[in-house]
Amino acid sequence: MNAAGVLLDTGPLVALLSKDDAEHARAQRLFAECAPPFRCCEAVIAEACFLMRRVHTAGPAEVIALGKKGVYEISISLADTWSHIEALLKKYANRPISLACACLIRCAEIHEEARILTFDSDFRIFRWSGERKFDVLQMV
Repeated sequence: MNAAGVLLDTGPLVALLSKDDAEHARAQRLFAECAPPFRCCEAVIAEACFLMRRVHTAGPAEVIALGKKGVYEISISLADTWSHIEALLKKYANRPISLACACLIRCAEIHEEARILTFDSDFRIFRWSGERKFDVLQMV
């Protein structure tokens, strides 16, 4: 069991909530291996709400309900970290980096947390606090 504080990306969150998602069973197993709350950012939640709206009309409310239940917490404020996020977006401009990815990298730096629940293979390339690698959680 992974202790609380694992970083949470959009893909696993959407897969968990969408029973028709090809990664649904994988997401269920990975979430079960981690103690809440997960750490994420508003950009991850915005992406998840947008994607879940495509699944069904109540999808965005389901994303928010998980936060209300304490499954995840917003662990970084973009307003407090403009310069860092800008630098990360420039550093990885040659990669398909989103605002959510940059915020999760910064969240790792702030909380000194390498464990991340993501389906995004770029987190094997992204580095935090210089050259520190992410520990991308895998299904055991």
